[in-house]
Amino acid sequence: MKIVISPDSYKGSLTAIEATYEINKAIKEISQDIETVLLPVADGGEGTLEALITATQGSTIDVEVHDPIGRLIQAEYGVLGDGETCVIEMAKASGIMLLQKEEKNPLQASTFGTGELVLHALNRGYKKFIIGLGGSATNDGGTGMLRALGMRFLNKYGKEIPLGPQFLRDLHEIDPTDFDDRIKDCHFILASDVDNPFVGLNGATKVFGPQKGVTSNMLEVLDKSLEQLANIIEEVTQITLHKLPGAGAAGGLGGAFLAFFPVYMKPGIEVVMEAINFEEHIKDADFIITGEGKSDSQTLSGKAPIGIAKVANKHNVPVILVSGVIELESIPALSTRFFKLVSIANETISAEKSMRRASYYLKERTKETIKSILNL
Repeated sequence: MKIVISPDSYKGSLTAIEATYEINKAIKEISQDIETVLLPVADGGEGTLEALITATQGSTIDVEVHDPIGRLIQAEYGVLGDGETCVIEMAKASGIMLLQKEEKNPLQASTFGTGELVLHALNRGYKKFIIGLGGSATNDGGTGMLRALGMRFLNKYGKEIPLGPQFLRDLHEIDPTDFDDRIKDCHFILASDVDNPFVGLNGATKVFGPQKGVTSNMLEVLDKSLEQLANIIEEVTQITLHKLPGAGAAGGLGGAFLAFFPVYMKPGIEVVMEAINFEEHIKDADFIITGEGKSDSQTLSGKAPIGIAKVANKHNVPVILVSGVIELESIPALSTRFFKLVSIANETISAEKSMRRASYYLKERTKETIKSILNL
């Protein structure tokens, strides 16, 4: 028997890699004869870098960069096992996880550090990039990243405006003269499960801003700032970002890539599965086990488990979903996509208790599930 183990992270409890190891231990305690293939996954957000490096036996490179509020930190990017493809998870340099609650400052937060990661990789000679866009602390439309790569943002007097989205309202001209010329010869894939536009009711600021510290009195200011940026970008590139799907990812960083980079945007889970050659690994599998922290209606909208189920269904491989919590209202819909649904939290174990001992309960629930399937 062969079982492929491919969970996403259980947010707040376990990384995808930790979850994979716990599920594997559970299976091996049942029988050492069961073949397991460990393929932790992610959907473009936190954990994408680790999942790809682990699955492809790649490596990481440490770089000193600026965090969202300008402090120097150590961040990393990855190189896949092919030795050619870089993986940059923007959250490593510009992520909300880098800030304490009181440090969130959407008027100041910048993607400059993400640009520094790209620049370092370019200086190493890399030309193929996978960019994970999830988990940002920023709302600067990617202007920080673009500055790090040589772009200049000028006011009506020809002076460079200060770093930070609050100053974009004064933007009059974008000068691409010194924008890194090597970028045009590179290939960028954006891994994201966000299709929000740059501005407006469903745009970067109004949908994702509040979790980054955007208050009600900041909303209009920051949305108008991004609108001004989009207007000037359109003058320079003839690309209209305002309503472009995906441009609002990572506080508008997606828009910066779509406007100025040779880029292709794909759902994060599809990017990850292609990079780890997922389809080849599952063709002769008997089961796949996947999971996440909470499975609900959002799972059906492109999260990692549903991406796995779509590919598995093509090959008639049954998928077991083992999640921290499964929303009751979503069970009928999820049942059409998965062979078996398993919630770690149940009538005897609360969600809080299961999170406190996540490794133990994930392992135990996996053992129970596999034993029931094998009639042990």
